[in-house]
Amino acid sequence: MRKDIKASCQKRLSRIEGQVRGLSKMVEEDRYCIDIVTQISAVRAALRRVEEEVLRDHVSHCVEHAITSGNKADQREKIAELMEVISRSDR
Repeated sequence: MRKDIKASCQKRLSRIEGQVRGLSKMVEEDRYCIDIVTQISAVRAALRRVEEEVLRDHVSHCVEHAITSGNKADQREKIAELMEVISRSDR
């Protein structure tokens, strides 16, 4: 993973970690259910953005390397991995 992407992801994940701690506190304090669900949605959206950033870096580095290497087995493997992770993220 590129250093700038790694730093960006770490920053986002730290922010998400704080959001999750806040959610726990909301539950502990018996806050209004809709407010809790709204915050859960915000955490899920933030995680999706991290996932997209990591995936984008993977494609621009690992998948691109497999394509330019000319190694057919490696190319098939990287494409299969990519398709699997995309199909899992739709669930």
